[in-house]
Amino acid sequence: MLIVLAKAKLGGGVSEAARAAIADMVAASNAEGGCIAYAFTEDLLEPGTIHIVEKWQDEAALLAHFATPHMAAFQAALAGMDFQVIEALKYHADDGAPVM
Repeated sequence: MLIVLAKAKLGGGVSEAARAAIADMVAASNAEGGCIAYAFTEDLLEPGTIHIVEKWQDEAALLAHFATPHMAAFQAALAGMDFQVIEALKYHADDGAPVM
């Protein structure tokens, strides 16, 4: 399994247009084959800072995700916004286990 952790900044905060683009991206990504989980969250202490958490079955699923029409639509929607990815890292992991 791959886990992707990313951090991005939306200058001017998260607008309704950005929220709509994010909602579409999350819904479409979660419907992809090979996607285990896909979520965006806004940092409560840093307005305009977005955390992205993704879990993929394997590298092939992640690479397929980058080539989807909804990824292209998402990038086009954010092109006019001040959206900057600060960090994006992927980690190879096992299936995990409960913390407690």
